[in-house]
Amino acid sequence: MAAELAADGSGAVTYSLHLRNQGDASATPLLMSSLLGREVKLRFTGAIHCVECGRLTRKSFNQGYCYPCFSRLASCDTCMMDPVTCHYDQGTCREPEWAESVCMNDHFVYLSNTSATKVGITRYSQLPTRWLDQGASWALPIMRTRTRHQAGCVEALLRTCMSDRTAWQRMLKGEPEEVDLQVLRDELFERFATELNGLSQRFGLQSLQPVTDVQTAHIRYPVLRYPDKIKALNLDKTAEISGTLLGIKGQYWLLDTGVINIRKFTAYEVQIAVR
Repeated sequence: MAAELAADGSGAVTYSLHLRNQGDASATPLLMSSLLGREVKLRFTGAIHCVECGRLTRKSFNQGYCYPCFSRLASCDTCMMDPVTCHYDQGTCREPEWAESVCMNDHFVYLSNTSATKVGITRYSQLPTRWLDQGASWALPIMRTRTRHQAGCVEALLRTCMSDRTAWQRMLKGEPEEVDLQVLRDELFERFATELNGLSQRFGLQSLQPVTDVQTAHIRYPVLRYPDKIKALNLDKTAEISGTLLGIKGQYWLLDTGVINIRKFTAYEVQIAVR
């Protein structure tokens, strides 16, 4: 699902599901935000096509890849989950040219409030998309770095006192309690001043640039109502899933029958019906 933040400053999010027929490069977007209150049905045909090479695969790895592509691509390497372990400088990167175009670009360290406050990193070009995919209700960039590895080192430092993960069940029960992320940013900068200065000296002049002139983003998701209980729906276990669409948050559909993480089933061939 593609998520887009309204340009009018309202913080409203719209979602589109991009459907593509096998063998057809064009994708037809289905505006999911307009389907709230209607019954939707997904039926998994049993076919999974790798998002990289297109081959049929029995199992999806890393949200849409066959095992050979998962093992080969730099985008699937463990350092993408934990940038501190980047091994580009050791000459062992799976795809150096890919890393130069992706990892060696500006990144942001940010604070967000999803199920609770957390720290995260993302490429400059991925804001605010990263926040929308995580279901953040509030978000604030706090530092800009020259590379993904540098951002990962800052994140690793800050996560010694806060989480870098989202409790998705709690996130889907409603908006979290509001926290002043600008105040939290200043507190973190003061608490870790010595360590951040050490990273700046290690990586060089202007490698780490604090961001203090941006306002906190408040994000509003298309939700009629949140579920009282969270029941996860899984196409691997139940090939056909249906229910009234009550809302969308992050990459989750909130149905009156349960919730489903749409991104988890990237590359699955499905049939969709709306009534």
